[in-house]
Formats: sequence, structure tokens, C-alpha cells
Amino acid sequence: MPNNKKSVWTALGAIRVCLVVVFLLAATGMPNALADEIPTRVAVQGFVKAEPNRLNVLMRIPMDSLGEAGLPLRGSVGYLIFSEAQEELEDAASDRILRSIQMFEGDRLLDNPRLDALRVSLPSNRSFVDYQSALANVRSAPLSDDVDLYYRQGFMDVLVSYPIDSAEARFSIDARLGGLGLETTTVLRYILDDGSERTFSYIGNPGRVYLDPSWHQAVFNFIALGFDHILEGADHLLFLFCLLIPLRRVGALIPVVTSFTIAHSITLLASALGWVPSAIWFPSLIETLIALSIVYMAFENIVGVKQRHRWVVTFCFGLVHGFGFSFLLTESMQFAGSHLVMSLLAFNLGVEFGQILVLVLMVPFIHLLFKYALPERIGVILLSAIVAHWAWHWMAERFVGFMAYDLSLPTLDRYFFAGLLQWGALLALSAGVLWLMQELFARYFAAPDDAGRVG
Repeated sequence: MPNNKKSVWTALGAIRVCLVVVFLLAATGMPNALADEIPTRVAVQGFVKAEPNRLNVLMRIPMDSLGEAGLPLRGSVGYLIFSEAQEELEDAASDRILRSIQMFEGDRLLDNPRLDALRVSLPSNRSFVDYQSALANVRSAPLSDDVDLYYRQGFMDVLVSYPIDSAEARFSIDARLGGLGLETTTVLRYILDDGSERTFSYIGNPGRVYLDPSWHQAVFNFIALGFDHILEGADHLLFLFCLLIPLRRVGALIPVVTSFTIAHSITLLASALGWVPSAIWFPSLIETLIALSIVYMAFENIVGVKQRHRWVVTFCFGLVHGFGFSFLLTESMQFAGSHLVMSLLAFNLGVEFGQILVLVLMVPFIHLLFKYALPERIGVILLSAIVAHWAWHWMAERFVGFMAYDLSLPTLDRYFFAGLLQWGALLALSAGVLWLMQELFARYFAAPDDAGRVG
């Protein structure tokens, strides 16, 4: 027993020694770890402007995103020695910026970029308010060595040029700068021939951005955007799934899918025209109502579906889902160039393609499930209950977020009444479309075999 106690105390002592050694190693290695730390948020600014025989790209990158980069420093704090740092800064610009940016003239990848100018600017420098000021700043004399600038502060401004065939060509950029920080926000401004600017603002790596897209480029991009959105939106997919559970015949699906498509097209168009409240709580309200629509449809499946009237409910909820689609579309319209209406229609077309794909995949799956695994009525109730449980939690969480906003009464000014008129026009349009669909579907449901209770 004494030998056992001695062994235990020896082991504890060894553990204490190891912990002390680990602590000392961590403490000595901490400065390097901090030096290589990736910043949480990085904001990048840029300009692109075509000139005869060259395309200028002006970028402002926070020094914090470059790390130490082997820069010459002075003092215990680590002030940058500007007169000796030019070569290291050019290497950092080539490694972190030039290799991350691809420029295209039409479909041709531009090669042989040239670093024309590079300058470190103070955090107080505001030259990137416009292209000419930024260009003059990056070409100005470097800062003096007596300026105390910690090497992770300030900005690195670079001017890069690409040889081009024509300044009137259509250009695009694929700037993969998302790795500069955990969250990288880029604000890029394209200078048009008439001196006006087209601004792009995005987070991370959005892929290839057409600075002045042709109509077919805009159409293709927005079809893909709408298609991806419907497939990535779990709430929209669950709503469609609720429609499919009891109504698997093509004849039964046509009215509800048609009404949903027409309804969300109306509010999508209204949002593009600016007929939506500007209040910050409105998106949260829409997200809550979208979850509510799933819960309602699921409970309707459980108690029984009256096909004759379901398309009306689907139309009402489709108006809500259209606002949900519009939130993404509003952020993406910056990539439409001068083809706003065409891009809006293309986005809606992409959403429809996604819905068709869901129908094609889900209808046979549910049919086989009810045929070989579950009795139909029990299957409808079970699947709908699972969806309702899921959506109920979404609705509860979103409602809590909605109630966190200040819901004070609006000011009765001219903006309020202008918005009221817009909502009145939207309701009148929706009511008119609903009436036309009522006339159309009245003939569709005239056959007695199609009416009645399903599921």
C-alpha cells in the first residue's frame, strides 16, 4: 500500500510538471499565434475602370488581413518601416490579391496583370470615396518613416492593370478574397463610360460577377439563382411537400401549384417595384408567416383536404412566400445590370423550374411510400404531423424574433399614405387575379369526379 501511494504521488507530480511545461510553451508561442490570427471581419473596397488598352483595378485591403508578411518593423510595438517595406508589400499583394483575382474581357481570361502602384495609407485616409481620389492617393509619395503606424493597422492600396483589346468590351471579375477574414465584405464600384458608377456589395466569394452583363448573361444567372433558392429554402420545400402529401394526381395538383405560382409572382413583382414596407421588422414578420403557412397546411392535411377550396388558401400563402423570395432577389438585383425586368422574370422562371423538379421527384416517392410502406390515410397524418412539429418550432422562434422589434405605431405622414396606396393597389391586383382564377377553376372543378374530399 505505501508503494502504491508513492506511485500515485509520483504520477501527480509528473502531471504537474507537464502542465507547467505546456503553459510555458503556450505563453512563449502566443505572440506568433496572435500574429497569424485571421481577423474576424474584413472590409475590402475596389474600383474597376476601363481605359484605352488597359483595365485598371484599384483595391484597398486592410493591413490586418495580411498578417506579419515578414515586414520590416521598428520598436517594441511593431511600427512599419515604409522605406524598407516596398518589396515585402509587393510580394504580399501578389500572393494575397493578384492571385485571388481573375478578370475577364468577354469570355477571355485576362493575363499578365501588372502591379502599377502600391501604397500604405493611414486608417484616417478617406481617398476611396471616388475613383479619382483613390487613384491619386495610390500614386502619391509613400509615408515617411517617422510616422508611427502599427503594421496591422492602416490599408494597403494597390493599382493593378490588365492589357485589353477594347475599353468598350464587357468585363467580369472573379475576386476570391473571402479568405482574407472569417467574414469578408467587398464593395466594388465599376466606372461606366459616362462616369456613372455601378456598385456591387457582397460577402465572401460570390463567383464570377458580370460588371455590365448582357441580357442573356443576366437571364442565365437569375434563372440559376431562382432555381438554387427554391432548392435551398427548406421552408418553401416543406410548403410544397405539404401540398403534395394528399394531392398526388396531376389533375389535383394543377390548381394549387398554379395558384401558388401566380401569387408569389405578384408579390415578387411588387417587391421589385418597391411596394413593400421599409420597416426592419417586415422580413421577420414574413418569415414567421411562412412558417405559419406550413403549420396550417399540415393541419389541413390531418383533418382532411377539400380540393375545391385549397387553391384559394394556397394563393393567399403564395403571396406571403413571394415576399420571402423577394428578400434574396432584392440583394441580388445589383448583378442584373440594366436588365432589371428581364432578370426578375428569369428569377421567377428559375423558381418554377425548381418547383417542377420537386414535383417530379416527390410525387413518385410519396406514391410508392403509401403503396408499399404506409396506408394512405395514416401516411398523410403521420407525414403531416412530422412537418407540423418541425414548422411549429420555426414559427415559435421566428415569432420571438419578430416581437423583439419596436412595433410602435407608424407616423401618419405622406410616406405612410403613399405606402397605404401601394398596398391598396397590391390588394386590388390580387383580388382581381383571384376573381379571374375563380372563374377559370369553376369550370375546371365542374366534373364531379374531381370535387370532394381528398386524403
